[in-house]
Amino acid sequence: MLYAILIYERPHDFDRREGEAEEEAAYTGAWQAWHQALLKADVFVGGSPLERPETGTTVRQRDSKRLIQDGPYANTKEQLGGFTLLELPSLDAALEWAARCPAAAYGAVEVRPIAGEVHKRVTGEYPK
Repeated sequence: MLYAILIYERPHDFDRREGEAEEEAAYTGAWQAWHQALLKADVFVGGSPLERPETGTTVRQRDSKRLIQDGPYANTKEQLGGFTLLELPSLDAALEWAARCPAAAYGAVEVRPIAGEVHKRVTGEYPK
């Protein structure tokens, strides 16, 4: 089954991506180690870090009018920082990998199953 690992980080964590060399190396090193473990276990399907929340744009369509808001919709301390797709046998396995995600130690990591049946109804095939 496919699981989305949604990674939430605080503004300070986004700063660490491009901070002082030593801090950036520690941040990046933890992520590289997690990514290599996912590859070694052959569970990684895809994913990517996202740019800072303020680079996002939220779009809504209401009464034939397009409403656009700069930045993230959610007004919280933690913002979506990236996502990873994993092919795993169970929710328990997904929770184990989420707990090993570096952001679990300083942010939040949400595990959510991919809606395979909905994907199939929309596209005609199961997600890969």
